[in-house]
Amino acid sequence: MNSSISTRRRARQEDRRHHFALGQAVHMKGSFQMLSSDSDVYHVTAVLPAKDGIPQYRIRNDDERHERVTTEDHLRPVQETDQSQQSSLLERTFRHG
Repeated sequence: MNSSISTRRRARQEDRRHHFALGQAVHMKGSFQMLSSDSDVYHVTAVLPAKDGIPQYRIRNDDERHERVTTEDHLRPVQETDQSQQSSLLERTFRHG
């Protein structure tokens, strides 16, 4: 019986493990109430304790003055191709590089 309890406890702890790192670029998943664009890139500014078993993060978009708090299930990582497309757009626009 003790092994059953410790197995369940370990499973709950793994569920609460954060999958995004501080500074990582993420997109917010769109929802019915809030439209989100793939061009909206946010960066994780803080890793927060889980809420109802779901890890939370504080995120910020460079174009906004405020930060947002969201749960992990509302985020997805920015793919490397997304980042390279964004940086090439910056280079073409501002002649950086």
